[in-house]
Amino acid sequence: MKKKQMKLQLVLILVGATLIFITYFYYPNIGKYPKSPIKQTKQENLEDKPTDSQTSTFEDVVYQGLYDLDKPFSVQSEKAYMLKNNPDIVYMTEMHVILNLKDGRVINIKSTKGKYDKVTHDCFFQGNVRVTDKETKMFSDNLELVSSKNFAKVYNNVRLNDPTGSIIADQIDYNFETKYFKVSMFDEKLVKMNVVE
Repeated sequence: MKKKQMKLQLVLILVGATLIFITYFYYPNIGKYPKSPIKQTKQENLEDKPTDSQTSTFEDVVYQGLYDLDKPFSVQSEKAYMLKNNPDIVYMTEMHVILNLKDGRVINIKSTKGKYDKVTHDCFFQGNVRVTDKETKMFSDNLELVSSKNFAKVYNNVRLNDPTGSIIADQIDYNFETKYFKVSMFDEKLVKMNVVE
């Protein structure tokens, strides 16, 4: 009889210790560490240039074209390279894209580095991203300009300054034509917004 009582007491002590551990150590840390923004956005890191035998290198690169069949754009870079096994992607340093919109506005997007897809005309910017037109200024760590979408995905440390106010967020989906934007955060933080009347 005493052995059964001792086993029962041991089981109760272990259950109690487990509950105390969960209550004081595990439960307070649930959701404490948000998911990494890089994992959520799935943005690849644009690495430094591979070896010369794997690449073709260029200086003062300019690509020009049309998007939506009627709006001209240009992609410029001080230095660029292409991998010999994938010549459709151009990796750039000091990347600069100029978009000419129907209403006459000119959008300038600059970053420390980026890549341009010559087939789809998609652009991916990384590092010290700056977006400007005459009124709106936006700063971030990353920007994706996908030609098949009507907006640019601007993310990681986003600051937007506009005549109507300013916003600090993790991500903004910004439509250059309509000037509408969708703001989101990667975790439960609040969006910081200052509206000017």
